[in-house]
Amino acid sequence: MKGKRRKAEKIIFHSEREMPMAPMSIGSMTFNLTGAWRNIRPVIDLDNCLQCGICWKFCPDAAILIENEYPVIDYDYCKGCGLCAEECPTKCITMEEEIK
Repeated sequence: MKGKRRKAEKIIFHSEREMPMAPMSIGSMTFNLTGAWRNIRPVIDLDNCLQCGICWKFCPDAAILIENEYPVIDYDYCKGCGLCAEECPTKCITMEEEIK
C-alpha cells in the first residue's frame, strides 16, 4: 500500500470529550503571540474544504479553531510554518505572502 493515501473524511465530534488528546500542552502557546517576523501565512479556500480537521490536528501552535464546522486561523498565534497547507488533503490551504 505504499504510495496510496486514504481519502480524508469529515470528522464529527459531538462534544469536546470525543476529541483526541493533543500530544502537547497548548498552555504556553496561548501566551506566545506571533510577532511581525512572519512573512507567509496560510489562507483557507472554504469552498474546497472537506471539514476533515486535519489542519487543526497538525497545527503545532493551536492557531486553527473550528467554528461552524469550518477551520478558522487565528493569525495572532499562527507562525506561518505551513504544516496545515502541507497536510491538507485537498490543498485548499495556500501559503501567501504576508501583507504588512
